[in-house]
Amino acid sequence: MAVRVAASLGLADLMAGDAVPADELARRSGSDADALERLLRHLVCRGVFTEPEPGRFAVNEPAALLASGHPSGMRAQLDLGGFGGQMDLAFAGLLHTVRTGRPGWETVFGAPLWSYLAAHPEMRASFDALMATGPDYVTDAAEGYDWSGVRHVVDVGGGTGIFLAELLRAGPEMRATLVDLPDTVDRGRRHLAERGLAARCEFAGQSFFDPLPTGGDVYVLRRVVHDWSDDEALLILRRCADAAGPHGRVVVIDSHRSTDDPAGFTEMDLRMLVLNGGRERTVEDYVALVARAGLGLASARRTALGHVILDCTPPGA
Repeated sequence: MAVRVAASLGLADLMAGDAVPADELARRSGSDADALERLLRHLVCRGVFTEPEPGRFAVNEPAALLASGHPSGMRAQLDLGGFGGQMDLAFAGLLHTVRTGRPGWETVFGAPLWSYLAAHPEMRASFDALMATGPDYVTDAAEGYDWSGVRHVVDVGGGTGIFLAELLRAGPEMRATLVDLPDTVDRGRRHLAERGLAARCEFAGQSFFDPLPTGGDVYVLRRVVHDWSDDEALLILRRCADAAGPHGRVVVIDSHRSTDDPAGFTEMDLRMLVLNGGRERTVEDYVALVARAGLGLASARRTALGHVILDCTPPGA
């Protein structure tokens, strides 16, 4: 929690490469000087920040990870004022989750995750921004499927259009539809317009539990299915299958259980459960899920950065 507070206050940015007295850091961060100094001394003992002179603190290599411009995105992950930190606070409801099987988020924040985000636009914006981090993973997902010949892709639960922008840059003849909740789609419209891509897009501000826009060649669910329980995931897959019709395809791109990182899998599995009742799955779990949704399976492949990509065909194809 001390590291999270340091990230939330932006201490690595406020030091700006210098050793800064605690009272000056307190002034810059709007903090109590005594409390801040005690926090920093604890972090120094844990190897985060240094104290080169009594009462003066500086950034070291671990603390540099908390800078807002660091490519790891760790500050956004830990900032208690944003969705990254709120995700961690939701684990105060883990006992409730284990006892009931219900998301702990609801008991900590008083409403289901998506209802809470809809009622707090600033937190929804933070969620969208956090989901947009990791450009290498976006590229890995985009390059893991053969998009040649796809004229119109529908990104279901596509956030602010980060993935669509990657596809549209690579396929200049492609058109796209972005489907997500209305506020998120508005941000996606702006994001794609800034990149000169909005003219090739349509935008649908709606729930993906409702009937989806028709006419797409491929309906893609990128890192969506793991957010949901099996019953809810099945409904989303069936909505995609209905919209795709007899000639379209449904492409599922998601994380999966890897023998290389079992601890990472179990951590994310608990996180999905605590947040929204979702779950991480093995490749075999995904294969079984798409079959239950009535879809055929043309292929299932793993990517270098740990995605599984399932190319699903319509019923009877």
